[in-house]
Amino acid sequence: MKPKYQVIIDDIKSKILSGEYSIGEKIPTEYALQKMYKFSRHTVRKAILELSNEGFLKSEKGSGTYVSDQYQSKSSGQSTNKTIGVITTYISDYIFPSIIRGIEGRLNEDNFSLLLASTNNDVQQEKKALEMMLSFGVDGLIVEPTKSNLFNPNIAYYLSFKEQDVPFIMINAHYEELDVPFFCLDDVQSSYLATKEFISKGHTQIGLIAKMDDLQGKYRMKGYIKALGEAKLPFQPEHVLTFDTETKLDLYTNLKGFLKENRDTLTAIVCYNDEVGLEVANVCSQLNISVPEELSIIGQDNSYIVQNVNPKLTTLTHPQEQMGRDAADWIIKKLQGKKDLPNETYYQPVFVEGETIKTL
Repeated sequence: MKPKYQVIIDDIKSKILSGEYSIGEKIPTEYALQKMYKFSRHTVRKAILELSNEGFLKSEKGSGTYVSDQYQSKSSGQSTNKTIGVITTYISDYIFPSIIRGIEGRLNEDNFSLLLASTNNDVQQEKKALEMMLSFGVDGLIVEPTKSNLFNPNIAYYLSFKEQDVPFIMINAHYEELDVPFFCLDDVQSSYLATKEFISKGHTQIGLIAKMDDLQGKYRMKGYIKALGEAKLPFQPEHVLTFDTETKLDLYTNLKGFLKENRDTLTAIVCYNDEVGLEVANVCSQLNISVPEELSIIGQDNSYIVQNVNPKLTTLTHPQEQMGRDAADWIIKKLQGKKDLPNETYYQPVFVEGETIKTL
């Protein structure tokens, strides 16, 4: 459990970094803070002293305590090299190491430092990461949004970066309520091509596994629906299984029920990504459903995890390392004062042949 004074420190610091308390603004009195936090005067004073030592507050005798700008000058003076913050949902698995490798490679070419954080697709962890980046005083920021298809409570932090003229760009997705540049795969097109491939092979009963708290999942469902519509095939809700970050742990169990229930109808499934595609293949093995003889599968993202599986998963490309490199290049050029940089960049997916599709 945190010490009482640390609770006050964290909350006031959060209010400063998010812009709720602006630079030069007078914070509540010690008495008001005592009532607000329900802690003793001694605890409040200790917190204020610590925040003053860190450069977040300054006290003026007879006047009160104010938000200082010293925390910004302290952090920005740490190094003559510029530092770019990178926040991703995950670091060590799936396509993320390749993305980070692309970012790091480009930053190294111009002697930029990298400050890395991950959120595990949790908004509270994203908040901590953003506070760290603001406190450190990064010169630019590359962000993979957290739960990008849902309302994000951390918008104020992104607005703080804008107010401080710190350039930032998003990758893989973006927050639709923010006007922010981004680099993304054309996720609509990716699922569209996957579904269209099944249709061209004679499949009419096509399912979808979709992750719905991320914008990629929303757009990939859109591509699936678009392809069905063009082929005049009905959209059947019972052929769609959705999940989110919290229910991902239950995906194996839910897939079992889904495949059992639709075993006599579905002949093909478009999967949210390769990870889900391999999980579907694993469940099929447990249920003695032959792939692709009984059920055809397409993943998405062409990740390293599909390279050595049998049968080889059919998938679509994701730019991965190139996306990371391009995002870092955008930030560097922005800091160099370059104009007319792109606000939206969509990479086009390419079909990757595998062994998990049967022609009917």
